[in-house]
Amino acid sequence: MEDLFAALEGTALAQTLRGSRWLYAGVNAAHIFAIALLVGSVIPLNLRLLGVWRGISREAVVRVLAPVAASGLALALITGPLLFSVRAREYSDVGFMQLKLAFITVGVLSALALSRAHGFLLQDAPRAHLVGHAILSTACWLEALVCGRLIAFAGD
Repeated sequence: MEDLFAALEGTALAQTLRGSRWLYAGVNAAHIFAIALLVGSVIPLNLRLLGVWRGISREAVVRVLAPVAASGLALALITGPLLFSVRAREYSDVGFMQLKLAFITVGVLSALALSRAHGFLLQDAPRAHLVGHAILSTACWLEALVCGRLIAFAGD
């Protein structure tokens, strides 16, 4: 894997990012924006699944927030690997990075499984499934957020 990560660091794109303060800063800002979209929509969506804001239909909340979360995830899946490529060998050894990726994987798979089982709008989903998903999802995305931030403080 070391060779793969070294090759990733040696790509023209990674070298360009490493050599350009403003391009790297722009990608970093885009990643932070992506995380804000993702977590900022997942948490209220999960709160609604837990029963908060019962005056607003679950379908309306899902219809608005799920695409925002998906957009944030898509942008994060583009910008995250770009940031990783700059110091791939170093980041690959950081336990917080590995944990972050695990939490993201579980969060995404949980959302896909819930949607597959009960449809995009979750109309027929039993309350127990919604509550279980909301708790798991909230834990995964908050932990991914914390681990992502701790990567900067790990090592050395």
